[in-house]
Amino acid sequence: MKIQQTAYLSLGSNRGNRLLNLQNAVDLIALNTGTVQNISSVYKTASWGFKGPDFLNICLKLSTYLQADMLLEKLLAIEQKLGRIRADSKDYLSRLIDIDILLFDDEVIVSESLNVPHKNMLNRKFVMVPLTEIAPNLIHPITKKTILTDLQHGCSDDSEIEKLDLTINRPVSLVEKYNYIAIEGNIGAGKTSLVKLMSADFNAKTVLERFADNPFLPKFYKDKDRYAFPLEMSFLADRYQQLSDDLAQFDLFKNFIVSDYYIFKSLIFAQVTLAHEEYNLYRRMFDLMYKEITKPDLYVYLYQNTERLLENIKKRGRDYEQDITANYLDEIHQGYSNFIKSEPHLNALIIDISELDFVNNPQDYTQVIQAIQQFEPSSKL
Repeated sequence: MKIQQTAYLSLGSNRGNRLLNLQNAVDLIALNTGTVQNISSVYKTASWGFKGPDFLNICLKLSTYLQADMLLEKLLAIEQKLGRIRADSKDYLSRLIDIDILLFDDEVIVSESLNVPHKNMLNRKFVMVPLTEIAPNLIHPITKKTILTDLQHGCSDDSEIEKLDLTINRPVSLVEKYNYIAIEGNIGAGKTSLVKLMSADFNAKTVLERFADNPFLPKFYKDKDRYAFPLEMSFLADRYQQLSDDLAQFDLFKNFIVSDYYIFKSLIFAQVTLAHEEYNLYRRMFDLMYKEITKPDLYVYLYQNTERLLENIKKRGRDYEQDITANYLDEIHQGYSNFIKSEPHLNALIIDISELDFVNNPQDYTQVIQAIQQFEPSSKL
């Protein structure tokens, strides 16, 4: 179980659209590192240690499951993404964005790459004033005094600092926006891989389908007519029991839960595989169970074209899947499409991942998470 920790960051910019630089940095911090809990006002100060345009500065409070060294790595990547090029010179220079870790819980860290608390923070008004605004009673782990006391009695910086009538918007994090997300997709779309990545990044509770334990599945792919009904009934019973049991373990108001399937998947596959009479019987059983199942706050469908699906199925090498046809995958996708259209209150997001590799490419993964983060019920990607 990961432990949530609190970090305080300082951000500054004195090149380009300074306010936009700060907002973009805050958005990326929220997307890649944790939950931004609080942001100070925007302050203007003269350049420190060199002649250049005035800086806009803020401080923010961040809740994160990352360790300090990993947080630093993520922040450096964000700076680079926003266009900052770190020079070898130790002289102060103008910059598009500067992000520093000021405090990390009550830890004292001294390493080649990171010093926490930030060694210069107590003598920089552009740090201490916005930090005092959001955390006046926070205890500095070395001075053992509050940030407010250190500002009033320990800060030697006499430079001018101006509070501006500007605002940085606080991003609403994924875990604030949703409690329960169901990730769906066709066979081989990568839904389980995405759930596992999200679990690692957001400390999410997971509900993973137990497909490998179904004894009818290999038999079905060899003789579909004979084994379709027992397969679909066993899947339905197992999914209902698992979702009921697993979701009952979690607090749907406090935990962040991600599943790699939703029970309606049973009906979609049954429509494709069952004969008409069998499907009618199956539907009666399904409707009884569906009423009792907790509905997700967000339903994400990962669309991938059939050619890529077949490649993925071949690559993962499950013997009983190797005879799956393109026509069968097309029918499954059409079933999902019809389901999404017929459920206007499901809050469904379709993400086309046909050209993405979110398992091996961090930028693709970020693009998927950003789509989920920014989704509004009326939009689709």
